[in-house]
Amino acid sequence: MSRIPFELAETLAAVVDEGTLDAAARRLHVTPSAVSQRIKTLEEQLGRLVLVRAKPVRATEAGAAIIRLARQAALLEHDALAALGDGAEEGALTRVPLAVNADSLGTWFLEPLARLGRRHPVVFDLHRDDQDFTAGMLEDGTVTGAVTSRAEPVGGCRVQALGVLRYEAVATPRFRDEWFGGGDRRAALAAAPVIDFDRRDDLQTRWLLAEGADPAAPPRHRVPASHDFATATELGLGWSLLPLLQCAGALASGALVPLGGEPIDVPLYWQQWNLRSTLLDAVADEIVGEGRRVLLPG
Repeated sequence: MSRIPFELAETLAAVVDEGTLDAAARRLHVTPSAVSQRIKTLEEQLGRLVLVRAKPVRATEAGAAIIRLARQAALLEHDALAALGDGAEEGALTRVPLAVNADSLGTWFLEPLARLGRRHPVVFDLHRDDQDFTAGMLEDGTVTGAVTSRAEPVGGCRVQALGVLRYEAVATPRFRDEWFGGGDRRAALAAAPVIDFDRRDDLQTRWLLAEGADPAAPPRHRVPASHDFATATELGLGWSLLPLLQCAGALASGALVPLGGEPIDVPLYWQQWNLRSTLLDAVADEIVGEGRRVLLPG
């Protein structure tokens, strides 16, 4: 085929965003059968499958390319309507999917989005993952921009340094005294309960290795939510590495105490599609500006 109808590409993006054909139909204000027919028509025109019919549905490799096209077209459409002065009057909202790590989301990332939301007719669709994995969502077209630990630009993207998110090993005074009060630090590190965010979280493991301890020795809790992770540490469930942005107040008040050892610094970068879009550039300006204001210099 020589052309990809935008309506069909937009429908595929909506299906993948919403997870089901029924939910996409509600978003697009059409019937589920109309959505199904559009996807079928797209596949027939392309001569290949674009959707894996699972729960939730997901795009094939060909489908990911179509979704990238749909998202880029939506950004350019927003810019054109803004230039014509039509977007705000029609109440048109542009959906901007972004990927971000949990600790950035829980500390500094939402404030620039709130400023953007006051100035632009936009809704944000946030995807949370570890900073080592968010770049993958740029590659498959799930998001248009991402906070990532990857300095090398993803294909078709550009990258800007944000700064360094510093983590300190902390615990409550009671936990420290109970587990580390005996003077044998190595034995304490082997026995004291650790809190991990999830199975992908390797910060505590990296810190233990730097301390010469066996990371397989201590018992581990998993608390996969940034606020609850910090709360679990403040309640004495275990020790963890928390961002200084998140625990500075608790350290100042004495609710938490440092366990010593070197902090772990995680450099963060902003990557976005290499697409000249007024809206996407505005998103980048706000996020990069905020990151450089609150994070440590890289």
